[in-house]
Amino acid sequence: MEMPKPQAEHGFLQKLVGTWEVTAKDMTGDDPWTEVVRSLHGIWFVAEGTGNMPGGGAATTVLTLGFDPAKGRYVGSWIGSMMSHMWVYEGEVSADGTTLSLYTSGPDFADPGKTGEYREQIVFADDDHRIFTSSARQADGSWNQFMEARYTRMS
Repeated sequence: MEMPKPQAEHGFLQKLVGTWEVTAKDMTGDDPWTEVVRSLHGIWFVAEGTGNMPGGGAATTVLTLGFDPAKGRYVGSWIGSMMSHMWVYEGEVSADGTTLSLYTSGPDFADPGKTGEYREQIVFADDDHRIFTSSARQADGSWNQFMEARYTRMS
């Protein structure tokens, strides 16, 4: 098997590498989280977030992202200590190169026992600031944003 080489698409993911302060009123309350993102030889990117849930104690999240040339799509997964579901993603970067949209399905938060469709987006405002949003697909096909986290580069 030939070792993979980073593709041009991996450049978007490379911008994530570093240490970030994360604020999200619904997720972090008044206590910011820290996320550390590292690269596995430019092919895979692993982001580990740590912080406290409002009223729920300490939590850890792990996001993995890469680009699959065979699919022509970004791929990844997300797990968090606050839930037992593993979220699996596929997506693409916008034409302007600022936004990675990742699509997944999982437990419907509004209707337990059902599955919902979700879109997560990572939007770079500049090299040191990004926004992460989560949206749920509505019956009419539109997306309803229910979560937003803001990231500021620390290093």
